[in-house]
Amino acid sequence: MIPFKEAYNKVLSYPIDLGVEVVSLMNSSGRILAENIKADRDFPPFNRVTKDGIAISYAALANGVAKFRIEGIASAGMQQQQLQDQTACLEVMTGAVLPLGTDTVIMYEHITITKGWVVIDKTVTKGQNIHYKGSDETQGAEILKKGQKITPAEIGVMASVGADKVQVQALPKVCTISTGNELVNVAETPKPHQIRKSNSITLQVALSKLGIAASALHLKDEKPAIKEGLEKALQANDVLLLSGGVSKGKYDFIPEVMDALGVQKIFHRVAQRPGKPFWFGFHKEHNTVIFSFPGNPVSTFANYHIYFLPWLSTSWNVPVNSSPIRLSEELQINPPLTRFIQVKTHWKDGALYATLVVENGSGDLTSLAKSDGFICLEPRKAIYKLGERVIFVPTR
Repeated sequence: MIPFKEAYNKVLSYPIDLGVEVVSLMNSSGRILAENIKADRDFPPFNRVTKDGIAISYAALANGVAKFRIEGIASAGMQQQQLQDQTACLEVMTGAVLPLGTDTVIMYEHITITKGWVVIDKTVTKGQNIHYKGSDETQGAEILKKGQKITPAEIGVMASVGADKVQVQALPKVCTISTGNELVNVAETPKPHQIRKSNSITLQVALSKLGIAASALHLKDEKPAIKEGLEKALQANDVLLLSGGVSKGKYDFIPEVMDALGVQKIFHRVAQRPGKPFWFGFHKEHNTVIFSFPGNPVSTFANYHIYFLPWLSTSWNVPVNSSPIRLSEELQINPPLTRFIQVKTHWKDGALYATLVVENGSGDLTSLAKSDGFICLEPRKAIYKLGERVIFVPTR
C-alpha cells in the first residue's frame, strides 16, 4: 500500500498523447483549445461610435459654435461618412464608423434638437463616446492561448476573427467497465440479492460532460469472460475505467487478469479512504491507461474526480488546479489513511466553507446527491482547525 501523494504523482506520470483534431466552431464548446488564436485585424477595426447621438469636431465647440446643423446620418453597417462643414454635425448610431472630420460623440440625452439644429446641454469632453481602433487588440495579437477551455465567450472571440474551424485536443476513447454477478440493468427489477448498475452509468454521464462518448461493458465474475472482455477493450481504447473486482475477495480477478494480459501494474492499494483497493496500470503495447476503482459507488465517484480528471488535464497539457476551501468545524484525521470527505459548500464572509455531509460509508450512493465535492485531508497528529484552508475537489 502506498501513500496518496505517491499514488497521485504516479498517475500523473503516465499521460498519453491524445493528438489534435479539427472541429467546427459550433461544435467546439467544452473542448480544450490546441492552437493559439490571433486577431486577424485591429479590434475594433475602426473608430467605433458607442452612443446614439451626434458626432462633431470638438474644435468647433471650443471656438464658440453654439448650434450645430445636422448634415446627415451615419449608422452601423454604413461606409464611413464625412462631415463637410466643420461647424455642423452628423447624427450617429451606436456601432457606426466615426465620420471623418469628427472626433467627439454626444449622446441624444445631452442635446436638444429643434428643426434640424442641435444645442448641446451638457459639458463635453473631447474624444468621448468613441471606442478607438485597435484599443482592445491590434492585428496579429494573440487573443486566446492553447490550453484554454472553450466556453461561449471563447467561441464569440473566435467567431469575430473568422475561425470557423478550430484545433482542439482530441478526446480519448474510453470504456467504462463494471464487474459483478449482482448487477442488473436499470430497467430491470432486481431480485433481493441483486442491485441495479449505477457506477458505469455515473461515469458515462460524467464523461459526456467532457464531450467523451464512452462505451460500456459489463463483465460477470468469471475469469475467462473477464479476460476476453478486457483483452478486446485494451485493444480498442485509450483508457479503461473499471469499477469493482480489485479488492481481496475470491472473485476479484481483475489484478490477476491484468497481469496475464501484459498490463504493467503501477500500484495496487492506496492509503486512502474511500478507495483503498484502487489499482492503476499501463499497457505499453496498446498505450492504454487503466484505472480500476473499487466497486463501492462513493469510491468510484471520488477516485474519478481525484485521479482521472487530473490525469486527463495532464494528457492535454492543461495545468491541474487545486481549489482551497475553509473548514466549518474541527476534524481529527489520524494516520495512516488520507481521507476524502464529502461536503456541502456555502459562502461566509467572502470565503467558501465546507460542511460535512452525513453519510453511511462508501456504499452510500444517495450521499453523492447531497454533496458538492470532497475535501482532501492528509493524516496528521494536529487537529484540523475551524476555518483552516484545505484542498477541495469539486464534483458539481
